Amino acid sequence: MSVQDRINTYWTGRAPGYDEYQQRPDRLADDTRAWAQIWAEALPPAPLEVLDVGTGTGQVAMVLAGLGHRVTGIDLAEGMLDQARRHAAAITNGPVIRHGDAVHPDFPPASFDAVVSRYLMWTLREPETAVANWARLLRPGGTVAVVDSTWFPDGLDNASENFADHYDSQVRAALPLATATSIDQTVAVLEQAGLTGVTATPLTSIFELDRRFGVAPNHEHRMQYLVAGRV
Repeated sequence: MSVQDRINTYWTGRAPGYDEYQQRPDRLADDTRAWAQIWAEALPPAPLEVLDVGTGTGQVAMVLAGLGHRVTGIDLAEGMLDQARRHAAAITNGPVIRHGDAVHPDFPPASFDAVVSRYLMWTLREPETAVANWARLLRPGGTVAVVDSTWFPDGLDNASENFADHYDSQVRAALPLATATSIDQTVAVLEQAGLTGVTATPLTSIFELDRRFGVAPNHEHRMQYLVAGRV
């Protein structure tokens, strides 16, 4: 089983519980408003052609579709795709959800105005290759915007989440941002891929929501960042 196959298996198994947490009724409306504001500020006005790489259960794709963008979401974990397709089918002009590799998205050059992701960079193999490929998919002036954090600065062995069954030593060695200690490491990946004007913006609204409602099981309360640059 390849590194990516092990990652896919892990996230397919996590998909039902992951989606249930994302849809928590006590904070769903607050989350949707907060993320809508974050993405509205991160991207030019709709309608754009947007690719959501590592779409997972489709949360970002759904928010962007709600803002009026034309969204395609791709992922390799079938369990996540099942959840994302279910959500997309429930709304008019919902995102298109496809099986696809975030590192090597199979689209022609200049297909999109923006490439986005959330909680992907830390578990992404070959991040510099991936971001360079995303940049090639963008039209002139297009945006790459990713949300992530330094989730496991003390190493995956010391994480509250049990990764042992699928994130073995071979997988961990393939994920350079999994144990990042600073968001500057993600900034550097975007810069090395040739993006310009790269910034890292702390998402204080999400930090406050996590303080009020609590974080996902086996997670730490950490500041999340929007890291963005342009071609």
